[in-house]
Amino acid sequence: MDSLQDLQAALRAFAEERDWRQYHSPKNLAMALCGEIGELAEHFQWLSEAESRSLSEEKCRAVAEEIADIQLYLIMLADALGLDLIEESRAKIAINAHKYPVAKSWGKSAKYTEL
Repeated sequence: MDSLQDLQAALRAFAEERDWRQYHSPKNLAMALCGEIGELAEHFQWLSEAESRSLSEEKCRAVAEEIADIQLYLIMLADALGLDLIEESRAKIAINAHKYPVAKSWGKSAKYTEL
């Protein structure tokens, strides 16, 4: 699978083969996404900044699986809502570029309303 559309089609087929699409409402997918984000956060809970940047190979593999779960649920949610995830992402980058101009935001972590 080389594209987002390929992943989307594979996810549709996977769910249809199991008669799961009936459960894939936007609400349910958003809730599942939150659960997966929580599982990702658990891997970093209580780690120092340095520890979070140098995960063991085993821990990194577990984190990668959670990231994949998050991405797959996000793709399914966008599909359920009829959104083009690539186009929405491009649009959001443009919005953020306007909110956070380089001259005002360079090296700062402040929210755009505080720049």
